[in-house]
Amino acid sequence: MPIPFSLRRASALALMLTLPGAVLAQAPAGQKTPSAPAPVPAAVPPETVVARVNGQAITAADLAIAAEDPALSLPGVDEGAKQNLLVDYMVDLKVGAQAAESAKVGDAPEFKRKLAYFRDKLLLDDYLEREAKKAVTPEAAKALYEQTVKSMKPEEEVRARHILVESEDEAKKIAARVKGGEDFAKIAGEVSKDPGSKTEGGDLGWFSQERMVKPFADAAFKMAPGQVSDPVKTQFGWHVLRVEEKRTKPVPTFDEMKEQIDQYLTRKAQQDTIVKLREAAKVERAGSTATPAPGETKKP
Repeated sequence: MPIPFSLRRASALALMLTLPGAVLAQAPAGQKTPSAPAPVPAAVPPETVVARVNGQAITAADLAIAAEDPALSLPGVDEGAKQNLLVDYMVDLKVGAQAAESAKVGDAPEFKRKLAYFRDKLLLDDYLEREAKKAVTPEAAKALYEQTVKSMKPEEEVRARHILVESEDEAKKIAARVKGGEDFAKIAGEVSKDPGSKTEGGDLGWFSQERMVKPFADAAFKMAPGQVSDPVKTQFGWHVLRVEEKRTKPVPTFDEMKEQIDQYLTRKAQQDTIVKLREAAKVERAGSTATPAPGETKKP
């Protein structure tokens, strides 16, 4: 089974990052090992040369492009170490690429087809990114926010605590203790079988009706704040509830929704761009059974 290109790149990076350690481990005693390259400052001109490979320069701009490659993601690595690793990778990349050039790898028809494919892909990605930036404006984001907020219906929310036990008899005893004046949160911490809320005194936070199973939600939304329920059975066991507060769910602010709005506008702009390009293009498919792409008209 062929290895996907992205996985091959990730594997190559892993090999390049582990090889230096293996080589150093085998160095003879007393032999000096090459020192690690100095970290690249965070803000340097793009044309700054950070290394040379057989006279060919590697610049800060080259490192910036490599850093955007998902296959080179280095989570948890501090910036100085990350820069060093990227320099190491770019050095190995240049060494390998120069060797491949000498071996005339680039002259092979299959390589040229791959090169053409990835060139087209990069062109499309950059073009869609450029077109999306035109659409994601503060005005468009505000307009979409206002339109979305208008369509939101008021929704009631409840904040409640609960104690979960296995049997109805246990639940009845607990309800009697709470109604008799014992602290609900203290009892929840002692006996509740719900690990998610037990340490919080049974507090479930704010929830809407559809977020909970029906028997639980029906009981919670019928109760008044401060009221303690009789035992309620669900598929999880038996519950004793106390409603703490009720409210109408607040409308999210623009700042809370901005990231989602920008993502939506970006996707929509990119989809609209592709549709327009297809509609304007003359697309001919081989074979009479081919299904027309969106925007195409199948001619007799």
